[in-house]
Amino acid sequence: MRILVYPHDLAIGGSQINAIDLAAGIAVAGHEVMVYGIEGPLVDYIEERGLKFLPAHQQRQRPAPMRIAQIASIAARERIDLIHAYEWSTCLEAHYGAGLALGVPLLCTVLSMAVMPYVPASVPLIMGTEDLGDEARKVQRGDVWVIEPPIDVERDHPGIDGSEFRKKHAIGKDDLLVVSVSRLALDLKLDALVRAIDAADLLAARYPVKLILVGGGPAHGALMERARAVNARWGYEVIALPGPEADPRAAYAAADVVIGMGSSALRALSIGRPVVVQGEEAFSEVFEPATLDLFLRQGFYGLADSAPGASRLAVQIETLFADPARREALGRFGRETVVRRFSLERAVQVQLDIYRQVLAAPGRRNLADAVRSGFHALKLEIDNHLPARKRERRRWETALLDAARQGAWPPPTFSR
Repeated sequence: MRILVYPHDLAIGGSQINAIDLAAGIAVAGHEVMVYGIEGPLVDYIEERGLKFLPAHQQRQRPAPMRIAQIASIAARERIDLIHAYEWSTCLEAHYGAGLALGVPLLCTVLSMAVMPYVPASVPLIMGTEDLGDEARKVQRGDVWVIEPPIDVERDHPGIDGSEFRKKHAIGKDDLLVVSVSRLALDLKLDALVRAIDAADLLAARYPVKLILVGGGPAHGALMERARAVNARWGYEVIALPGPEADPRAAYAAADVVIGMGSSALRALSIGRPVVVQGEEAFSEVFEPATLDLFLRQGFYGLADSAPGASRLAVQIETLFADPARREALGRFGRETVVRRFSLERAVQVQLDIYRQVLAAPGRRNLADAVRSGFHALKLEIDNHLPARKRERRRWETALLDAARQGAWPPPTFSR
């Protein structure tokens, strides 16, 4: 098979890395795979995995007419058998460019934590959790499969040495290190990141704790300001924000406890670290046998009750601090779970089978579906560019970042 893979962007992030890892696994299985996308930090990783990279036009609209034409041209020139797009905007561009015009079979993966109305109902779809798969089947006429975030368990393993990371960040042998590897973004991430800082503040009264937030993004400045206040209060660097790392494996390995969501939580489990899974609205749960079914159903993320403060997260971390034997046991359980259920090797075989099913029955081109999805996407694009909507978004972001800098969390303006 000749396959074109189209991630939604090439900034450092879990879903993008998953797409590249799966593409590399498909290539190793003997197929010709090319990755198309807007240039970003992960281009080097694409090339490191031995994949051919095709740069996309940087037009800002979603979907972008220039990319629609570009994908059609690539599909014809490279004799592409199947296009695999990630997230709704890339899916629409591929559908309009090569799907409708040339009849190239298309498969879309949506790893967002909601079923979007922008993917044509006739397009076959992969979702990231069983719950979302069930939701998608209610509205999609095309086939729907589920592939959970895959982890390269050979690359992310318990033998990784985290000692240099601890040394670099002056973590003593008796210190207790909590690590989060995450985009420092407002959407999906900010609630968990602020609560992590506040939990470290609470724990510093009783433990020699250090929290390191590995990652970059628009919330960095606000989170740094909040962290500085905690550090000043306790007279040492309780919290550090060193920025993003292209290869964060040593950070995971160095941790006594990892906090996070999605593929970041799964990578930590693969490396054998105990994990507290976070989400939004104050959600957090220790990953353990009692919560396994919950996470297998809803994914490594959740929503809770928006309770103020970080006491819930602090208590969960403290139970792990207080019991080293439990931390080791949960690390082993996490590794076994990821190897059995989330390994990249398993996901590659599942995805190859899906590719074969799509090629065997590519489905009929449905212009009505394309028009309907395009209408929703166009309405979203227009709404996002309305001056009043832009001002509202800026006010919301400013209020959120101001609250993240200091004071009680969550703010009244947290929900839009």
